[in-house]
Amino acid sequence: MDLEDIGDRADGPPLIAFWGSDEPGSAFRLGTFEYDWHSHVRGQLFCIESGLVHMRTPAGSWLLPPRRAGWIPPGMMHKASVNGVLSGWGILLTPLASASLPTSTCVLSVSEVLRALVQRAATWHWEERLSPPQRRLAAVLLDEVRAAPTESLHLPMPADRRVLRIAEAVLRHPASEETFHVLAQQAGISERSARRLFHAETGMSFANWRQQARLLLALEELTAGHSIVEVADSLGYASASSFIAMFRKAFGLSPRRYLAVRKS
Repeated sequence: MDLEDIGDRADGPPLIAFWGSDEPGSAFRLGTFEYDWHSHVRGQLFCIESGLVHMRTPAGSWLLPPRRAGWIPPGMMHKASVNGVLSGWGILLTPLASASLPTSTCVLSVSEVLRALVQRAATWHWEERLSPPQRRLAAVLLDEVRAAPTESLHLPMPADRRVLRIAEAVLRHPASEETFHVLAQQAGISERSARRLFHAETGMSFANWRQQARLLLALEELTAGHSIVEVADSLGYASASSFIAMFRKAFGLSPRRYLAVRKS
């Protein structure tokens, strides 16, 4: 039984953990590639230790830097882009075991305790029933997941096709300072209606959404190895210092320190 088959089975152990790399034959395929739209019967929590993962669902996009865990509930349609990931781990949970976890996709902080518990659970045989000690460890592992704080690495996407055009225009040209009025005109909708729909469908004002989009794009570029100056310029910031200030305000650390912490 391979990992993909297990993800589509509700029977077997309620929790199955795995550890992977980009080496040939790894059960958890890593490296650089894309998964097209799909879903699993089991919920999936996964964490990378290098590179970047860009997750997408019909509700929007999430970025997964190193040492963050992405949660995808059972049955959730999603796709993912994996870039430069050399190692990582994850757990697959039956719908019943997933019931106490979030009902929507999110990114969670990862504690050393959670990482160590997954590392231990990854040594268990997938086909076997959990022993009493394993069940107790699995319960502690799930407690750690439930206690993990969520991270602001989500970019919600509007559903209305006209407002979606506005969002997509920003993502295509993140450095552009085109006004919302002009973007709404180009999308064939009045500015008033567009603002109302944008906030109703994303939960954010357009200004806050564009700032969040730029910050997440910045994470992608920084993880890919671009310099702070290059990233600030490509995203339309007046200077590297203004970009660093905005990044620190959003994530609590400078870009350089943020990436260093995640790699340590």
